[in-house]
Amino acid sequence: MTAVRVRVHGRVQGVGFRYSTRYKAQELGITGWVRNEFDGTVLVEAEGSEEAIESFVSWLKTGPPPARVESIDVQKKAPTESWRRFSVR
Repeated sequence: MTAVRVRVHGRVQGVGFRYSTRYKAQELGITGWVRNEFDGTVLVEAEGSEEAIESFVSWLKTGPPPARVESIDVQKKAPTESWRRFSVR
């Protein structure tokens, strides 16, 4: 089990990014959450298998088709296993 906190920069609000992120996380069996931040970024906290998280982070680099991801900041965290599903906040 591994965990990450990812901040996504670019045109990522108002383009369905959070809901697409939830769908991708559910597809990969990842738990956690995603939310819009006041600075225009999207913040993601996610936990899952190493392989699932690698795939998820790779997907976050481009996001859904309407988004334009400029960069992402990935920070590894200690897994807490406190989430049962992946939610949009």
